[in-house]
Amino acid sequence: MVLAASAVIGQQAPTQDVPVPPPVKVISSLEREELNKAKDPKARVKLSLTLAEAHLAKAEALIAERSYDNALAEAARYWAIIENAFVFLRALKTNKNRDNYKRLELALRAHGPRLIGLRRTTPLEYAVWLKEIEENARNGRTEALNSFYGDNVVRDTHQTPELQPLAKPIQQNAATPTPTPK
Repeated sequence: MVLAASAVIGQQAPTQDVPVPPPVKVISSLEREELNKAKDPKARVKLSLTLAEAHLAKAEALIAERSYDNALAEAARYWAIIENAFVFLRALKTNKNRDNYKRLELALRAHGPRLIGLRRTTPLEYAVWLKEIEENARNGRTEALNSFYGDNVVRDTHQTPELQPLAKPIQQNAATPTPTPK
């Protein structure tokens, strides 16, 4: 009997964890219409941050309820809206976007600890995707901060002459004492 029971246990297929598929980054049609209505860049960025904040808050609430699939979907919507805001600002190609980039950077800085909290309170299979969203938010902060600096390097107009080796060796200074023979 013991041998038969061990043979049956050995024949069972090992259970494998099915990985969580990547979240779908999508902006709902209603949100997209709202964003497209805002023609002013400042208003659009503010609206984007308001919508992203709402999705992040909903993701936090869903994780508290242990509804990890829905929380991951909300976090992906947050990610999509933030990426859309950066795409919009990149397309403007004006130098007047500094305030908008700063607004995005400040919001992403505040969202960073919240995203870390989400990642730490979820099971590992979900935390992998939340880590990617967190890294994209960090990269977005970097992009926003880099927008304050141009791609060009300002060169110094004053050219310093290159140092030339001396033609004759330096003679010993007369002020230095020389040893006297005894």
